[in-house]
Amino acid sequence: MAKTLERVGLYSLLVNIGLVVLKLGLAALSGSLALAASAADSAVDIFSSLAVLIGLVISKRKTKTFPFGLYKVENVVSIIIALLILFAGYEIAKEALLAPAGVVTTEWWILVGVGLTVLVPFLFGRYELRVGRATNSPSLMAEARHFQTDVLSSSIVFVAVVANALGFAIDRVAALLIVPFIAKSGWHLMADGMKVLLDASLDTETLAQIRGIIESYPSVAQVKSVVGRNSGRYRFLQADIVVRTTDLERAHRLSQELEQAIRGEITNVERVVIHYEPQIKTSFTYAVPLQDAAGTVSGHLGKASYFGLVELRAEDGVLLRQEILANPYLKLEKQKGLQVAKLLVGRGIDVLLVKESLEGKGPSYVLADAGVETRLTEAGTLSDVVAELSTKERSGIAAKRGYEP
Repeated sequence: MAKTLERVGLYSLLVNIGLVVLKLGLAALSGSLALAASAADSAVDIFSSLAVLIGLVISKRKTKTFPFGLYKVENVVSIIIALLILFAGYEIAKEALLAPAGVVTTEWWILVGVGLTVLVPFLFGRYELRVGRATNSPSLMAEARHFQTDVLSSSIVFVAVVANALGFAIDRVAALLIVPFIAKSGWHLMADGMKVLLDASLDTETLAQIRGIIESYPSVAQVKSVVGRNSGRYRFLQADIVVRTTDLERAHRLSQELEQAIRGEITNVERVVIHYEPQIKTSFTYAVPLQDAAGTVSGHLGKASYFGLVELRAEDGVLLRQEILANPYLKLEKQKGLQVAKLLVGRGIDVLLVKESLEGKGPSYVLADAGVETRLTEAGTLSDVVAELSTKERSGIAAKRGYEP
């Protein structure tokens, strides 16, 4: 990617050199003030392109002094380009208002040459903007917008030259009309560059997308915050989350999975920092597969017709809620247990009580990744399950899971 950016930056420099040579030649031969002003604007573009090329080369370097890289050099370059654009506008206005009037000569080949000064930056600007957006490079996008400004100014010059050929002397007016476009372009570039240098937040759409990726993981109990900033074309992200496990190894593995998922969907991510903390529970929810709505415990997970959900207060084991949930995946031919495990994880259970071991089976991995504990039970009914969960045992589980009364 870096080589592509450098190559496009070099192309931009060569195009600007060609435009300057063409405009200077046409201005000298025609005597057009608007053409001379446009040539001066393109001459500034040469220095801008050099700054972009230098910025692209320097920005990817990391040193002991700058361990996070020099990515913001690109944004500094964007601000420099903005200042150069504004200076070019000032020069054009000064020339149009103060320079002595001159005779403008128009020939057919001059019209063709001026037409090329419109067509070339238009086509190359579209190409450079497409590459800049694909790589999220602020300097390339800034240069592409500068080419768009050049298209506007060159179009005005073209109209002025055609008008002059028809006997209407509007060369100075055309030069003045270029100034507002340049000023607007320069201001927007400067504002965008300053936002990044001042560590403004990423756009809300990107942050919402990142939050959605994190929330899609059942092991994540809560997303407390997601923040991010740009540095050049790269993004630095940080998320604070609450996980459903106290196992540090499992929590670390989850953070790595989240980082890979974010990098897979969000472009140009340089760094992802995920802070995680265990969920502090005030109650625990237990699930058990049932054969019927009356509460008979089933010996199978996926083939169970119902599931009993029991919520107990962690502090003293008081029953807070009891619910019978129908199995919506009972008629599936395959992966009943896997879908049921995902369903129960989505309901926020903490412990699954079963009669058969799930070790080595698909549901056990889904439950383990979500921080759900799987335990064997000999209880025959849902009422027996509630009775089996003695106050002492529930208190032990609460302490094990990090409950603090």
